[in-house]
Amino acid sequence: MAKVKPFKAVRPTRDKANLVVSRSYHIYDKEGLEFRLKNNPYSFLQILNPGYKFAQEISTKKEFNLVRNRYHEFKDENFFTQDNVPKFYLYKMVTRKDSFIGIIGATAVDDYEKNVIKIHEDTLEKRELLFKEYIDTVGFNAEPVLLTYPKNKVLDNLYDIIMQERPEYEFSTTDRISHFLWLIEDPEKIKTIEQEFKTIDSLYIADGHHRSASSALLAKDYPSTDASQKYFMSCLIPEDNLKIYEFYRLVKDLNGLSKKEFLIQLDAIFTIENCGLNPRKLSQQHHFSMYLDEEFYILHLRSKFKNFENALEALDAQILYKLVLNPILGINDLRNEKRLDYLPGTNDLIQLKRKADTEGFQVAFGMLPISINQMKEIANNNLSMPPKSTYIEPKLRSGLTIYEF
Repeated sequence: MAKVKPFKAVRPTRDKANLVVSRSYHIYDKEGLEFRLKNNPYSFLQILNPGYKFAQEISTKKEFNLVRNRYHEFKDENFFTQDNVPKFYLYKMVTRKDSFIGIIGATAVDDYEKNVIKIHEDTLEKRELLFKEYIDTVGFNAEPVLLTYPKNKVLDNLYDIIMQERPEYEFSTTDRISHFLWLIEDPEKIKTIEQEFKTIDSLYIADGHHRSASSALLAKDYPSTDASQKYFMSCLIPEDNLKIYEFYRLVKDLNGLSKKEFLIQLDAIFTIENCGLNPRKLSQQHHFSMYLDEEFYILHLRSKFKNFENALEALDAQILYKLVLNPILGINDLRNEKRLDYLPGTNDLIQLKRKADTEGFQVAFGMLPISINQMKEIANNNLSMPPKSTYIEPKLRSGLTIYEF
């Protein structure tokens, strides 16, 4: 039984919403970040990067305090407004290819602790502690955790009714994505949303494992059962509305092997099909695409390696790590290995080739994306995927709704 409740969001005023919202801070390269900070005084990036105001680098501890100060400046300047009663927020994102609809609300840390909210990816303790200190200092969370749940007809029908009304926000961003937000304050609609989520046994984290874990750590410092720190902001999207992509893996060198020696070692594991200059899409799991020395290959896993004991062992990202990246290419740490890089599967094989050729990678691998059922099976069995096993859309914006502690 999942507990999801409304909250009093801090939001940009209607006239500034399109200027305030931003993508996650880490997505921008240095030039893109500099451009936005220079040209958009309303961007939420101004809050997340307060050192720009002073034209200097600042330490982490000082930065957290400056983020809080800059946030309150935005509130004082009436760039934000806060709802006076708790509400749910229906959010719709429309890209050139897809449309995503989800409900933004407050989800319970207790559900996370009791495994009602399930994880499929390990977190790093250092990052958990750092983000816990961050949200405790700044006093808000501005980017929802992305959760998913089984399709629910009652909720779908309710969302259809709500979307017939005029949204509070309707705007487009420069990446050609349209955003819509409806405010839900009708008591009956709120009650329906709360009751329907109570009928759902499990929610699954699609994106935001570190934010969830950090919120759980923070809650331990606040013993009061009704403290705002006992919840964290989430956007809940039906699982059939998620888009799951893979990540390509790119490696700088062949770990001292020649091309011939490398292919000989791969031949013991895969049937190797040389596609030359013509990349081909994969048709099934346990097949891998490879780009090596300006040629494309398809690797078919040999049958003797297909005796899997659990869902994790059957995961292509895990197979690639266990059979190739680690034993042949000498990669031990998938998170921190400097010889290894990733590219989201929203890019095609030609873009993979371009990145490999221009940035000096000797070999690159691709695979099919996992299914939602694979992700759920791994979470249900308390297993953890390798890092960068999934690239999931939608990618939510910062600053559209803000949850204050």
